[in-house]
Amino acid sequence: MSSGLLALLDDVTLIARAAAASLDDASAQAFKAGTKSAGVVIDDTAVTPSYVTGLAAQRELPIVARIARGSLINKLVILLPGALALSVLAPWAVQPILMLGGLFLCFEGAEKVHHWIAPAAHHKTETDISVAPQTPEAMERFEDRKVRSAVKTDLILSAEIMAITLSALPATSPIHTKAIALALVGVFITLLVYGAVALIVKADDAGVALARSGSRIIAAAGRGLVRIMPGVLTVLATVGTLAMLWVGGGIVLHSLEVFGLAAPAHLLHDIAAAAGHAMPTAGGAIEWLLTALGSGLFGLGLGALLVPVVDKAVMPLVGLIRRD
Repeated sequence: MSSGLLALLDDVTLIARAAAASLDDASAQAFKAGTKSAGVVIDDTAVTPSYVTGLAAQRELPIVARIARGSLINKLVILLPGALALSVLAPWAVQPILMLGGLFLCFEGAEKVHHWIAPAAHHKTETDISVAPQTPEAMERFEDRKVRSAVKTDLILSAEIMAITLSALPATSPIHTKAIALALVGVFITLLVYGAVALIVKADDAGVALARSGSRIIAAAGRGLVRIMPGVLTVLATVGTLAMLWVGGGIVLHSLEVFGLAAPAHLLHDIAAAAGHAMPTAGGAIEWLLTALGSGLFGLGLGALLVPVVDKAVMPLVGLIRRD
């Protein structure tokens, strides 16, 4: 009896060790894969605060929490099973889908750059949902529209994050390791993005509260926080746009290389490597910066070509389909 119990305990220990090793492996893969989606994460963080515009201060955090819950459902309930099924049933489709995501990032980034250059061309004609209504029933519908709009946007960004993560995982990884890695990335990025969003949207309130403090130093810090927040949001949005172009351009360059058109990626690599060798004291940093800059410029140029195609052909077609 005792020997059987010891054997059972030994088996349980081996299973636990294997599970721990698998979790460690998945965690390491999740970290490496998650870092590649940095551009999408920054853009998601920059975009989301706009969805609490027009809300009362006490409603901001509940709305952010609702959007975060929708984001988790997007990643863990909708996209994670789809990504795993794709990796098993049609692994060949991962790279084309990833390339489409890269093209979307290039398009979004270029459209935002165009908005900086010609803001008048981007005035919206649809019903404005930035001004809150007054009655409780209308306010509830208003908040629901805000949340639905934010969750739809998040679904697109989350799909890009999960596709980038899946492509970065080794093809030989067991299915459970991929599932754990995708889940870890999804949960971590959601907490990171919406935790940052919660801090951003409440920073003004915190600044106002500090400004009312009896301490002159604390009050000055509060007023300073209120003054700098618009600039912080502007910087965050700018960094998010640049990161989108960098990540999107890099994805497309790598995808072209996979599909046999390696010349653009090799040219950029050779230029960056030559510059790095010319300045050996900072070679690694120079090479990385030039690679990122080249990927971003490539993404901007590609996105500039896509903007008129989407505006003049794709969106009208989508409108016709919706009316039908």
